[in-house]
Amino acid sequence: MEVAEVVPEFAEAFSFEEFNAMQREALPALLDTDANVVASAPTASGKTALAELAIVDALRVAGTALFVAPMRALTNEKEAEWDRFEDLGYSVYVVTGERDFNPRRAARADVLVMTPEKADSATRKHDSPRYSFVTDVDVVVIDEVHLLDSETRGSVLEVVVSRLRRLADPRIVALSATMENVEDVAAWLDAPDAATFDFGDEYRPVDLHADVQTYTHGDNAFADKYRRLYTALDLAEPHLREDGQALVFVSSRQDTVQAAKKARDEIAERDIPIATRGEYDFHTETQALENGTLRQSVLDGVAFHHAGLSKNDKDLVEEWFKQGRIDLLFSTSTLAWGVNLPARCVVIRDTKLHDPLEGEVDMSPLDVIQMIGRAGRPGYDDVGYGWVVCDRSEADRYRRLLREGKAIESRLADDLAEHLNAEIAMGTIHGLDDVMDWLETTFLYHRARSAPETYDYGSIRDRVRTILDDLRDRGFIETDEGLGLSPTTLGVLASTYYLHLDTAERFHELASAAPDERDVLRAVARASEFDSVSARQAERDAIDDTLDAGEKSLEPGARKVYAILVGSMDGSIPPELRSDAWVIRQNALRLVAALGEFFVRYDRPAGANLAARLEARIETGVPADAVGLTALDGVGSGRGHRLAQEGITDPNAVREAGVSGLVDAGLSEGVAENVLEQATDLPAIHVEWGDFPEAIDRGDNELCEVTVRNAGAGARVGVRVTVNGVEMTADGTYLSDEMTVPVGVFGAEDDRLTYTVTVTFPRAPLRPVREERVVVVNAVQANL
Repeated sequence: MEVAEVVPEFAEAFSFEEFNAMQREALPALLDTDANVVASAPTASGKTALAELAIVDALRVAGTALFVAPMRALTNEKEAEWDRFEDLGYSVYVVTGERDFNPRRAARADVLVMTPEKADSATRKHDSPRYSFVTDVDVVVIDEVHLLDSETRGSVLEVVVSRLRRLADPRIVALSATMENVEDVAAWLDAPDAATFDFGDEYRPVDLHADVQTYTHGDNAFADKYRRLYTALDLAEPHLREDGQALVFVSSRQDTVQAAKKARDEIAERDIPIATRGEYDFHTETQALENGTLRQSVLDGVAFHHAGLSKNDKDLVEEWFKQGRIDLLFSTSTLAWGVNLPARCVVIRDTKLHDPLEGEVDMSPLDVIQMIGRAGRPGYDDVGYGWVVCDRSEADRYRRLLREGKAIESRLADDLAEHLNAEIAMGTIHGLDDVMDWLETTFLYHRARSAPETYDYGSIRDRVRTILDDLRDRGFIETDEGLGLSPTTLGVLASTYYLHLDTAERFHELASAAPDERDVLRAVARASEFDSVSARQAERDAIDDTLDAGEKSLEPGARKVYAILVGSMDGSIPPELRSDAWVIRQNALRLVAALGEFFVRYDRPAGANLAARLEARIETGVPADAVGLTALDGVGSGRGHRLAQEGITDPNAVREAGVSGLVDAGLSEGVAENVLEQATDLPAIHVEWGDFPEAIDRGDNELCEVTVRNAGAGARVGVRVTVNGVEMTADGTYLSDEMTVPVGVFGAEDDRLTYTVTVTFPRAPLRPVREERVVVVNAVQANL
């Protein structure tokens, strides 16, 4: 059955001319009905075409399709692949957190591509003009729906699908390479039998031999890693000698590089003939690689692949592997999901991973099955070989997984309170009846009906009611006599910033205080989001060197987070902490921003400004006295340090320096002009004391006025007046030009009165403006 016969107007959108047997079987459900579709099909069987058919079915009636990809790398891949739709006049728009979001493009797009996390963010804001487009989708295609069973991400995908069905009621097409209990997913999505497909191994284009290979576990983790590497090479060697290719999955980016380097030496020692060093043309092509280590490695037929490589380098490695120019490839799990890169032999060297937030964890069974499914090159091999290298004690578990697969479970129960609070906060649930209706739209509910003993199905409704009572008692929601539910400010903030409820409570408590820098950093380091962070023994000395004795009361994991934050602000993270620093810092930046919003919402402008300055320092590493420079686009760590060294530490100093002064400080003329222009668009605050007295007699009083003048752009500010440290007035306002603040001068018992006016910027990392005046209190002589 040719593509041009079935969808003639979209034939050029497909990369092949004829549908295979699996695709032909699913065609009627996808194109002749509007039913929800659930399909499980082996890796490399052509499952992507089912997604494209669902998209085509929407496009041919002027509908909008949303494709939910399991990871960000695959959203970029789909954008490149689906230029074919663009060539036919349809707009494809990828919405990710790493790009500037264009709401107009999103609203006009015919095909939207998102990760579950971005779809969650968008649907939580569905009633805002920027994200209203998400309620207009006509079909939602879920790629790799078995992500539902992910401990860290599964609940997000589950609530997104349930929410979209409540908000927009789109058609759902759920696809998976691994779905033992396909009937449970079909029941959840109301897919009829005629639109539910469980394509077995007979649809695999290449047979799969999957097994376990054990190794002898030692006392040294580093030595164990190399034992597993040699075992992996033993398994790959016969295939490499027969002109086959091998793909070896390892646990980390660094491991891909180190394993490739060691493998090159071992291949030379074993005299395995796979090198391409003699091919002059290929040698020339490798000059396009940006990573020098990778450039040297691929000449020996060995490469590595991980998310930290540039897109250019990843694309070249993938293309050369497909062409057979690379015979042995070491990769992280990035290649397991979605990227069509099969090999005759696939070996999983590492079944345990170090997660910066969780410590050492077992690789997800779903990842294992995905990786093994890459074994076998259609058109080249009759059999693919997949191996899991593990300790003897775990061999039976992995053999059972490879033999029987794994049922997809719901992970929503672990995060039910957070997600229920989010639904109430965004207004999709208004009362108890809505809660129960929502519950019945979840995979948790349907899976519990299928496996009632495992999930304790009979208690689910009672559990939800208990959660609601707890949310009310903790101040996240309010209830009324008519069983109505409404969010509080605390509940909205927890939802908006994806906070664990315990973290939100701590932030709420801190927002009612007057915290200093240490208080904020401790609150972030102790956030529940970091509860599983652990400090390895080798890291503890570096942590002690970074922190002073005042932080000894923190748990080791929290101390590690704290040390990374301090190191980030100083631009000097200890080498022992760098492997985990990026992930921890990114999560910490989100938490600091959330805490800043707590201060804003609870009218604590000084706290909000402190959080903004700490966020900027954690992100850029600029000195504390130069943090205001980060309010200028284009001034990061390097330029911030350069300007600070020349005495230019804030936007006022930038304005005073002018273009010539900035050029003298090391900026190019073009950058200097841009920085100066931005500086003129920031507030410039001056405090004028007017007729404020220098002295007053004890017992007298005088009402004065202080003027706060803004000579720059308007901004929201907090103005606080204290006398001898005691607050007299505090006001938050939008200051466009000037404001007057009444200040009473009283002849008190003190000999000196120190009046301080502080102007803070709750929405910007600008340092507060502080001005002081001292009033001497004259003692009054008694009449004789």
